[in-house]
Amino acid sequence: MTAAASEPNPTDTSTAVSGAYDESFPVVGIGASAGGLESLELFFKPVPADCGWAFVVVQHLDPTQPGMLVELLQRCTPLSVVQITDGMRVEPNHVYVIPPGTDLQLLHGVLHLTEPSEPRGLRLPIDLFFRSLADDRGAASIGVVLSGMGSDGTLGLRAVKAQAGAVFVQAPESAKFDSMPRSAIDHELADIIAPSDSLFGQIVEYLKHSSLISKGKGDQRELTDSERIALDKVVLLLRTQTRHDFSQYKLSTLSRRVQRRMGLHHLSAIGDYVRYVRENPAEGELLFRELLIGVTSFFRDPEVWEQLRTEILPEMLASKAAGESVRAWVTACSTGEEAYSLAIAFREAHGAAGTANPLLVQIFATDLDPDAIARARAGLFPLNIAADVAPALLERYFVKSERGYCVVKEVRQMVVFAAQNMVMDPPFTKLDLISCRNLLIYLTPELQRKVIPMFHYSLRERGVLLLGSAETIGSATELFMSVSEKTRLFRRIEDAEGASARPMPAVFGRPAVTPLSTGVVNTHTPVQSLQASTERLLLSHYTPAAVLVGEQGDILYVSGKTGGYLEPAAGKANLNVFAMARPGLDQSLSEGFWRALRAHESVTLSHVTIGEGASARHVRVTIEPIRDSTTGAQSALIVFHDLPTPLPAGPGGRGARAASGEALQSELVRDLEQSRLSLLTAREEMQLSQEELRSTNEELQSTNEELQSTNEELTTSKEEMQSMNEELQTVNQELQTKLDELALSSTDMANLLNSTNIATLFLDKALRVRRFTTPMETISNLIPGDVGRPITDIVSALEFPDMAESARRVMRTLMMVEKEVAAADGRWFAVRILPYLSYDERIDGVVITFSDVTKAKSLEGALRQAQASLEGRLAEQSASASADTPSNGAA
Repeated sequence: MTAAASEPNPTDTSTAVSGAYDESFPVVGIGASAGGLESLELFFKPVPADCGWAFVVVQHLDPTQPGMLVELLQRCTPLSVVQITDGMRVEPNHVYVIPPGTDLQLLHGVLHLTEPSEPRGLRLPIDLFFRSLADDRGAASIGVVLSGMGSDGTLGLRAVKAQAGAVFVQAPESAKFDSMPRSAIDHELADIIAPSDSLFGQIVEYLKHSSLISKGKGDQRELTDSERIALDKVVLLLRTQTRHDFSQYKLSTLSRRVQRRMGLHHLSAIGDYVRYVRENPAEGELLFRELLIGVTSFFRDPEVWEQLRTEILPEMLASKAAGESVRAWVTACSTGEEAYSLAIAFREAHGAAGTANPLLVQIFATDLDPDAIARARAGLFPLNIAADVAPALLERYFVKSERGYCVVKEVRQMVVFAAQNMVMDPPFTKLDLISCRNLLIYLTPELQRKVIPMFHYSLRERGVLLLGSAETIGSATELFMSVSEKTRLFRRIEDAEGASARPMPAVFGRPAVTPLSTGVVNTHTPVQSLQASTERLLLSHYTPAAVLVGEQGDILYVSGKTGGYLEPAAGKANLNVFAMARPGLDQSLSEGFWRALRAHESVTLSHVTIGEGASARHVRVTIEPIRDSTTGAQSALIVFHDLPTPLPAGPGGRGARAASGEALQSELVRDLEQSRLSLLTAREEMQLSQEELRSTNEELQSTNEELQSTNEELTTSKEEMQSMNEELQTVNQELQTKLDELALSSTDMANLLNSTNIATLFLDKALRVRRFTTPMETISNLIPGDVGRPITDIVSALEFPDMAESARRVMRTLMMVEKEVAAADGRWFAVRILPYLSYDERIDGVVITFSDVTKAKSLEGALRQAQASLEGRLAEQSASASADTPSNGAA
């Protein structure tokens, strides 16, 4: 390639900014660093000249050296390779290379170059571009990470995944430097891991099978009925496999995530993906995690954190009595950046207040993903968080290591992480602050209307709710009032109506189907099959009786006829199997049941006699313990088997007497063995009871000591509150005195301004009326209701059309403007415009004074007329003298 080819062609369409924003072709962002040239060459070798894609290469380049990457890449690809200039529009079949020493972002298909804000060595251009790519292209964004050192690109790839884009990473073993690829893989962001020379083919297959993926952000085609049904089946599979319900997630979010997984597995139809999830439960777990991915970073939206640090949190801390803690809840915390940011903000606000009271803050951070919670608890983050955290905070609250930045112990102890389903598990209560950012946008409006009242219930009086930049409280204006619309801060309204949240199911399992009579006759009921009739006959006549009981013996299900073994107990209805066991069975059943639960193995009571005399029946009881693998709950299946009753011996026979004696001896041995087992069981239970009583006694003693300590603390707190109340009364009196002094000063100032009879107008920076004196009412027809209106909207009697421009010039140059202007009624005013200085010497508007100089102007006019008259007379006299001079000479 020649040198001229490396420069942007003035006629090249790729440099044009004008025109419609074309989203019909993919834009692939490629990040590389050390060793990236070789990987880039291998990546572009299989790319055809007419692929129809655009590629943007962001590499760490030396800003002091001219870039040669364009020429090097042009040798290995038929695509047009150009170096990016500011404002260049991306076009298909082009490779765009970032210039050295610049940052790059994409907006509406146009590449924008900016000067790096960070010093060399701390710049993260790949992260910055990937984030802008995700925001601009949405689900159509594709991020590729090749060989490089460090972790640049990891945070940007998370933004790509959050928008349902795809992430392709070079296999670390094929990279010359594997730090960047391994960072993306370790953070579970890589969708496809392959050598660089096969990544293009993987992207081709992905896009080929991604027919539902939007061409750009927010441009997704309408789903067909069959596709909606298939998505419902995916939701049902997720509910079964993960016990979490996504049916109230927005359909657009769900379809983007599902279609992304289809593209990665090269599946063209959603029905094929449903079968794939059913046959591969691991895919359900992966889809579940992808539905939880959210964009998170430290101190996201800086203006929000500035208002929290300077206004909300100091007020919250100041409102707490000594020893009282602040409670906050961060929902959908992901890997913990938001929760740790809040903890740091609390510490900064506490330090700025300079109070001697200790900082008592408890932050609950929850998320559905247990893996994300585990990473959050570790408190270890990549080195590229330096782009989001101020250097002073980074040094104060993080410890740098080879693996990244670790949160200091003091901050980590402020946050409690837990896996929780926010809309299904019980919420935290008595909270001062709830942060729920960028979660509600993924929920349907119906679910949002349930969540907002739950937040109201969880917050204390004057509690604060923080939402994401694209979220609102909707119609719940009776529950929350806005603190700041820009930063999405809302304060709880007390005694709000309709504030209670509806209860929601905690988990979704496989409920037993119980047929219910609806009162409607179904004329299309199918005839029962022969197999079903046979199975019902066998269950009713030939299957032994059995009961399923809970871990306390409460009957959950009854099979067969159990009347010969169980009977209802007298008194209040009781379905406990031990209370219903017939005499002879009750003691043996209790012992065997507890033995089976403790040993977690089947127990058989081989010979149990129920009743006495001729009506006695002999049974064998089998107790099979059952443990639910998902909830851990214990239950047991008790099965009753009838044993044949021994025949009575014939009269007078020795054999009969011997058989009878042997039977009696055998029965006595069984009774003795049963008694021995009963004794052993009773002894074990007694030992367990003693240990439990001993433990309970110790706990009670400890509780008693804690209560005594708490009582002493409460007494001390009461005295402190009394002292604080007296201090507050003193401060209140001082403030009231200052208010009186301020009101008196304001009255004196108003009287002073009015007594001068000089019209004065105060304007703010936007030239809106801030205050004016009474004489101004005769000049500009001002009324008290005009405060806050722009001065240009108010009719004035002055012939001063450029007054607004003169005021702006004064604020700009700080030079006073003086001018005499006339009024429509013949009056004249001397106008002086001066800058308005605030108490801290800032320019905060202008002060305009209007002095009535009508009399002076009248006198000036009279003097000018007198002067003109005098000059006229003098001229006449001079002319007369000149005329008389020749005649006198002639004489």
